[in-house]
Amino acid sequence: MSSAMPLPRWVDVLLLPVLNVTLAFIIGGIVVLIVGENPIEAVRIMLYGAFGYGYGFGFTLYYTTNFIFAGLAVAVAFHAGLFNIGGEGQAYVGGLGAILVALAVGGLHWALAMPLIMISAALFAGFWAFIPGYLQAKRGSHVVITTIMMNFIATSMMSYIISRILKPANVNSDESARIDEVTRVPFLSEWIPLLRNTPVNISFVLALLALVGVYLLIWHTKFGYALRTMGHNGTAARYAGMSNAKLIMLAMAISGALAGMVAINDTAGAHGRLILGYVAGTGFVGIAVAFMGKAHPIGVGLSALLFGVLYQGGQELAFTMPAITREMIVTIQALVILFTGAMSNMLRRPVELAFLTARTRQKEPVPTERKEA
Repeated sequence: MSSAMPLPRWVDVLLLPVLNVTLAFIIGGIVVLIVGENPIEAVRIMLYGAFGYGYGFGFTLYYTTNFIFAGLAVAVAFHAGLFNIGGEGQAYVGGLGAILVALAVGGLHWALAMPLIMISAALFAGFWAFIPGYLQAKRGSHVVITTIMMNFIATSMMSYIISRILKPANVNSDESARIDEVTRVPFLSEWIPLLRNTPVNISFVLALLALVGVYLLIWHTKFGYALRTMGHNGTAARYAGMSNAKLIMLAMAISGALAGMVAINDTAGAHGRLILGYVAGTGFVGIAVAFMGKAHPIGVGLSALLFGVLYQGGQELAFTMPAITREMIVTIQALVILFTGAMSNMLRRPVELAFLTARTRQKEPVPTERKEA
């Protein structure tokens, strides 16, 4: 009998990611122990830095917002059988769309300006993702290769635009002009004093709405059904009358548009201007977020929160425990990405064997004693 067996949904979505993260933290704890620090105390400091006070909690939500958008971008493409690893470049180009409109409508109230900025960021980033989608659908160029190349092109192009075109004459650093305060996306601290002096803004609410929207799109629309069908079996989708080429291009455009929402959180919100290299690896973290969350919006939200905790809690840990350097914090983050991404199925086999053993024992007949004649 083969030991391979389908696992319950809750095991695949919840138990395996928790086990992977736990294993990553155990190994990270060993690293902390090697440098002479207490791993339990390190975890306590990280949790306190992420949730223990308003300033830290605000930064946790700020990082979480970016990771939600980046994770959803990867998740949508994944359901279509595509691996979009160009979120970094797409978010960067989305920042260009956001700043152009934000500066053009300067003085307009944020409630009226924000939808325009969102549309522009989504169009710019969506178009940047549409290009690899078109190349795969029409020319057979693999989307992984083309999205990687587009990342480098976006970085070079944006560096030139920011430093040579958008940079004001009286500014030394490579950045655009500032967005008017009345137009800028407002901070949540205006309504929640606990979050004062933190960059978290209304984009966090937008990210939560995006989670709901992606869930409805993928599982409760005809388009989402076609997308998942193509992701499972492109040949079957084609025989069912679906246009794979159209679905690929649309999926990539939507994926890119979601990545572009990072610009609403950063360019139009936290920074209030377009800064050189502002994405800072968010697009790549989104890959781990999506895979850890099994490309499901609930899982993406929880994974994004975990990485938000790692980022903000890691900064608190590096400040409180000088023996733990920034490089070690990055190592711990990398371990989580390693075990939840590249090695996410490492524990699947042992869990399958455990469930198979448990079910086999349940099916074994209970021996009965023979009555003597």
